[in-house]
Amino acid sequence: MGSINYLPIMKYITTIVILIFTFNISLFAQQKKSSPVLWQAILKRADGKNIHFTFEEKKIKQKPILIIRNATERLKVDNIVTVGDSVVLKMPVFESSITTKISPDIWEGIWTRGTSGNDLKMAFEASKSNIRYPLTDGIAKHKITGRWAVKFASDTGKIFKSVAEFVQNGNKVTGTFLTPTGDYRFLEGVVTGNHMIISGFDGAHAVMFEADITDSKTLSGKYYSGPKFSEEWRAVKNEKAVVQFNESAMYVKPGESKLNFSFPDLDSNMVSINDQRFKDKVVVIQLMGSWCPNCMDETAFLSDYYSKKSNKGVEMVALAYEYSTDFQRSKNSLLKFQKRFNVQYPVLITGVKVSDTLRTEKTLPQVTRIRVFPSSIILDKNGNIRKLDNGFVGPATGVHYDAYKKEFYKTIDKLLLE
Repeated sequence: MGSINYLPIMKYITTIVILIFTFNISLFAQQKKSSPVLWQAILKRADGKNIHFTFEEKKIKQKPILIIRNATERLKVDNIVTVGDSVVLKMPVFESSITTKISPDIWEGIWTRGTSGNDLKMAFEASKSNIRYPLTDGIAKHKITGRWAVKFASDTGKIFKSVAEFVQNGNKVTGTFLTPTGDYRFLEGVVTGNHMIISGFDGAHAVMFEADITDSKTLSGKYYSGPKFSEEWRAVKNEKAVVQFNESAMYVKPGESKLNFSFPDLDSNMVSINDQRFKDKVVVIQLMGSWCPNCMDETAFLSDYYSKKSNKGVEMVALAYEYSTDFQRSKNSLLKFQKRFNVQYPVLITGVKVSDTLRTEKTLPQVTRIRVFPSSIILDKNGNIRKLDNGFVGPATGVHYDAYKKEFYKTIDKLLLE
């Protein structure tokens, strides 16, 4: 038999592979800076209660990026890499990414998020549209703008209280839920007929709230989170509703007044609260985790404040409680936070999992149980504990965020004058 010349065939196959490899990114490159493409994304649940969000596809300086949209929030995703025949969209913070095959009209793939156990996964699909949720029941029959007293009912029968605040313009509605352990950040959706649907996706959490509107004063429906979780909720309009933050309070134990800890920073250097850099300074200790969306908001606030006040007698340090005791995994995730928010104060890895029931005793035995992330502890110039801030009221809460900042500034300024 005669020999076969494989060289032309191999050149042909190589050309096809290169074309497939570059096709996905070339789709981004076709977009003009002045005309971003809008997409409707869907994270699919087995019960059909899918969670929607929208994003922009655009270029900045010839680099493809996505902008995830939740109400007024814009999350830039610029770490986009090609792996085989798929594109991996790595979230700017959190252990989170979307791996998807893309075409000019539809993207299909998987959203993956790291946890303390097995990774969370949800099927992902996107198509060109600027509509988050369709108006399936027509125009809104009620207006839900205002404050609502909310009760969540778990499967065990336990009741959790919250406060919701919504702003409705026509069919569009934005808002959030405030709880003793933090807020649900930026939510966006619609009121259609007698029905409300509102959702949010930030790379860490995917949530959706549905409710029937009885008479503009009563809401009843279900809350959905991730691939499986759901619970019922009801709300009554009440402009005087308030969150009971004392439910999540942390206190200094009797006989204690100072902290005494030492943990490695992201470069493995040991940092102690007794170090010289903290002497004669007002110190803010941030209790956080790279898995925590509210910690993202607090880090943005504290980092900005520190850049203005670090030379005026204020110091900060973050203590991170992560999903794992693996130092490298924790470091990789925290480096995203550090880079994203230009954190200039030390970020320390406690080495204690957030799920550890003894996390407080192992790290800060001078205080009662840490119930909420983020929380903060403020020390005066002598190292005495002067305030324990439980939870953080983020920018999605509007006037509540403004009030939180005002109180924070007042506390620090007072301690600086002592």
